[in-house]
Amino acid sequence: MAIGFFGLALFLFLGLDFDQGSPSPSYAASSEGVEITYGSVLKLMHEKTKYRLHSHDVPYGSGSGQQSVTGFSGVEDANSYWIVRPQPGTSAKQGDPIKSGTIIRLQHMRTRKWLHSHLHASPITGNLEVSCFGGETESDTGDYWRLMIEGTGKTWKQEQRIRLQHVDTSGYLHSHDKKYQRIAGGQQEVCGVREKRPDNIWLAAEGVYLPVTESK
Repeated sequence: MAIGFFGLALFLFLGLDFDQGSPSPSYAASSEGVEITYGSVLKLMHEKTKYRLHSHDVPYGSGSGQQSVTGFSGVEDANSYWIVRPQPGTSAKQGDPIKSGTIIRLQHMRTRKWLHSHLHASPITGNLEVSCFGGETESDTGDYWRLMIEGTGKTWKQEQRIRLQHVDTSGYLHSHDKKYQRIAGGQQEVCGVREKRPDNIWLAAEGVYLPVTESK
C-alpha cells in the first residue's frame, strides 16, 4: 500500500509544471506535522463531513456557468488535487512555508484553473458560489484566499485546522451535507459564507508536500 501511494506521489510530482524548476526530492505526506509549502500538491478535507474539495470539467447550470466545485467522498479521485500557489507579485517561491494570514491561490491540478469565488449565488443554498476559473496565464483577485490557521500555529502544517477566507467577498470556504442530484450526483455543495461556522474548517489530507527550501 505504501509503495502504491509513493508511486502515485511520484507520478503527480513528475506531471507538474513548476515555475521555479525541479526542487529537491518531493515526498508523500505520511504523518502529521508536515510543513506545507508553495508548490505542494494536496487534497483539502472538509473536517465535518470528511469530503474532499473537488472539481471537474463540468460547468454550473446556473450562476456564473463556470467550472463547478464540489465536495467528493472518495479518497482516490485525482480531480481532488490542488497545487498551492502564491499571490502574484510577491517574493514567495516554491518551497517557502506559508504563514497564517497569507493570501494564497489553489490551482486545480487536472484542469489548471483556480479556486474562485464571486457574488453569484450557489446552486443549492444560494450562498456565495465557488467555482474554478481562468488558467495558467489568466487569474484575478477572485482567486485570492487568505489562509487562517485555527489555534496557535504560525505556519501551515498538515494536521492544522484552517479556514480559507475569500479576499473579494469575505466569504469563508464552506461545505455541508446537502448534495447535488444532477451535475454531480451524490457530491455535496461547496460554497462561501460570510460567517465563521464549524462547517468552515478544512485540513490538508493526502498529497505530495515539497520540503522547505533552506535559506542561503
